Amino acid sequence: MSFIIGANSAVGGGYDVANSCRFNDGSSDYLNKTFGTPGGGIYKWTYSFWVKRSSLGEKAITAPYYSGSFNGIIRFTSGDALEVYDYRSGMILQKITSRLFRDLSAWYHIVVSNDNSVASPETEIYVNGVKETSFSTTNEYSQNETNSFNNDYPNYIGQTGASSQYFDGYISEFVYIDGTALDPTSFGEFDEDSGIWKPIDVSGLTFGTNGFYLDFEDSSALGNDVSGNNNDFTANNLTAIDQSTDTCTNNFATLNPLCTGSLITLSEGNLKATGNNASDSSTTTATIGITSGKFYWEAKIVNVVSGYPYLGIYEDFDSLVQGNLQGQANGTRVMTVYVVGGGTTLFKPGTDLSITAPANDNIIMFAVDKDNNKFYMGVNGSWYNSGDPTSGATGTGSLADLDANGVVMFGSHNYNNSATELNFGSPSFAISSGNTDADGYGNFEYAVPSGYYALCTKNLGAYGG
Repeated sequence: MSFIIGANSAVGGGYDVANSCRFNDGSSDYLNKTFGTPGGGIYKWTYSFWVKRSSLGEKAITAPYYSGSFNGIIRFTSGDALEVYDYRSGMILQKITSRLFRDLSAWYHIVVSNDNSVASPETEIYVNGVKETSFSTTNEYSQNETNSFNNDYPNYIGQTGASSQYFDGYISEFVYIDGTALDPTSFGEFDEDSGIWKPIDVSGLTFGTNGFYLDFEDSSALGNDVSGNNNDFTANNLTAIDQSTDTCTNNFATLNPLCTGSLITLSEGNLKATGNNASDSSTTTATIGITSGKFYWEAKIVNVVSGYPYLGIYEDFDSLVQGNLQGQANGTRVMTVYVVGGGTTLFKPGTDLSITAPANDNIIMFAVDKDNNKFYMGVNGSWYNSGDPTSGATGTGSLADLDANGVVMFGSHNYNNSATELNFGSPSFAISSGNTDADGYGNFEYAVPSGYYALCTKNLGAYGG
């Protein structure tokens, strides 16, 4: 069981998406390109992309922007609805969905398809293969009305074009079709066993003159167009580390904003936790919890402040669900085991073991064996207590005997600018060695113990969770 596995998690078999691009709104990340005259006429076009949000609120996904008087946008609103609008000295298209999109662990597939050459135009919006039919606002194009989307305007991915509403999260399989209005079956299909909507290979589509396909597989050129049109985008504030293997076919754990108090700021695709209060502390946890199987992850200590961060695991599922994590600095309720930046490990709080104090840039290793209910931690390649995560029921060097019925979840407790950066297998920081699990998933600084796996949905389906 997982604590949270978002919609459209991985399903077995089929087409695999290798990479996504991680956008961090605090770094003003975006892609841009100015197009020429469209080849298929301005009235027919289709957008298709997958997104995994890292924060709520007003966030632009893509926008053609000529000026404040002539622009369009596809975005999440301040209330987390999905909006498509076209403004040309007045709103000529505006559709806002009634339903909201607040699952920050989920991958959403969004298709926006338009043909306003017909007598009664309808710009169609699909999410995960299903057409949206309920809107709080609906205003359609008129027939043959000039629009901003398929025009020779500067185009942006990740912001409005006016340097605002920067996207925060992951985007994969970004496709634009010039001159054709397509439905979602050109980009995805329902899995015959699970019924989950999943991507298909789009490389054979007719993209049109201004069409493009960004697969984010070239880390040195994240705006590379692989449609054959060479409509490459310019990457702004995006670097090779922003290429991610967290995709719509393999969803990796991140830190969970729903279990994060206001005293912690999440960034870098919800993989970095930073304390933001000098008088109080709070905790964040992962989006995926473990009830079976063997899983491995790492955490980089970015900044130690007054003995923080505390890093470890939680088992008290009820407290996690209730959100009672804030203010648990001494671990008396929900923290099972944690490492204090100042140099102490606590077991089932109350029992202490002196260790070498982790310092900035140290990598903390975690191995959870829920098959034998054992827990191991280490630092910089060496396991605490001479631990052996492969020792099975013997539990050599295990730091804790876990509750057989509990849900185990990573936790980071932060205070006053202390900071932690997590690596569940798709890191937001540079890795010098590049170790994977036995199935080739993950990118870790240290060797993954035999029989352990990265915390992602493909492994959850194969090995427990």
